[in-house]
Amino acid sequence: MAIVSTTESFQPAEFSAHLFDLDGVITPTAEVHMRAWDQMFSDFLTSRDIAEPYTDQDYFDHVDGRPRYDGVRAFLLSRGNELPEGEDGDPVDQPPGAETVRGLGNRKNEQVLSLIRDEGVEPYPGTVAYLDSLPSGARLAIVSSSRNAEEVLTGAGLRDRFEIIVDGNVAAAEGLPGKPAPDTFVRAAQQLGVEVTDSVVYEDAVSGVRAGAAGEFGAVIGVDRGAGATALRDAGATIVVQDLEELL
Repeated sequence: MAIVSTTESFQPAEFSAHLFDLDGVITPTAEVHMRAWDQMFSDFLTSRDIAEPYTDQDYFDHVDGRPRYDGVRAFLLSRGNELPEGEDGDPVDQPPGAETVRGLGNRKNEQVLSLIRDEGVEPYPGTVAYLDSLPSGARLAIVSSSRNAEEVLTGAGLRDRFEIIVDGNVAAAEGLPGKPAPDTFVRAAQQLGVEVTDSVVYEDAVSGVRAGAAGEFGAVIGVDRGAGATALRDAGATIVVQDLEELL
């Protein structure tokens, strides 16, 4: 396999499988997630009289690319807070004294779904152009921490492009650790029947890039939607682009 280090040296046809993160790579729903996390955590901090505000950097440092509840735990830890774990079905409208990790995560998810229903989902044009350019017979999968991947892809009109979806629901059902562990990407390659060395990972999150690097995939394409090119390279990205259209 050729060494991949620049956009010029990257040849998609040399790889059989292409494994895409969803939010921030296929659709700009990462922006929706950022808004929902901001609203949820800001409300939480205010309710607890915590002065240090939630910021966009908190999103990239603690939340981006992680499974929902892992993101809640990581952010709370960054502020020296802990909450009971709770249950998956914990309600979103609990009073502050009864909040749980899963209740906060569920509150954020309800806000995301509300924003998606109200505003719709449009895929990145550059990503659609890149998907159109991939060779006939290329095997495509979505690997996302989101539990809403099916709904988002359907709303974006792209569900039929992908053979396999390994999302937060699959990870929970199969006991797969989330990113930055490589297991969900490895599982997608296994389901496609393709070796990891013959597969490309496309990620915008530092945690997702780390997962691709840890899994020793054939190439890891970092898509810089705000995490920063240096951070993505340091995490193990083979190439960093601002849009997949740059790979055409």
